[in-house]
Amino acid sequence: MMKRGLTFEIPNKYGNYLAEILKPIDLTKYSWCIGDGESYKVVKHQLDEVLFSEELLDGEELKSRLEKYPYYIIFTDLKAYPKGEEISTIETYADFKKSNCELVLLVVDSSYTTIYCKDPEVTDALYKNAIKCGFEKVHYITEENDGRTRLIAF
Repeated sequence: MMKRGLTFEIPNKYGNYLAEILKPIDLTKYSWCIGDGESYKVVKHQLDEVLFSEELLDGEELKSRLEKYPYYIIFTDLKAYPKGEEISTIETYADFKKSNCELVLLVVDSSYTTIYCKDPEVTDALYKNAIKCGFEKVHYITEENDGRTRLIAF
């Protein structure tokens, strides 16, 4: 059974959940394509400016931003490409498989998290990390149970 990725639920509150989710990955090795989304920095317990206004972020900047500020996620769409590789439009799993993209992270409705990853070892590390973080309903995504038709957050 081939693992495409994993799915789980994060708490619907502000924090540094993207940093926690991505902890097993060296974020700095990638260029991150930022899709449509809605996430906000939290300042003094209030939503402040948007977390992502760019379409592309260097891994160092993404790492800094995800660890530095608490934030509230409504929708997030992050795609990791090895630095210097061509960035392509990814709308389906077939697009993902053909692309240079190594990882897709989608968060929908503040909690529902889906990760697609080409490296089985990284997929397993992300799975173990999600369990360790106490996230709920952690499951692998396989060809048999993958109901998603589009790899976009909204």
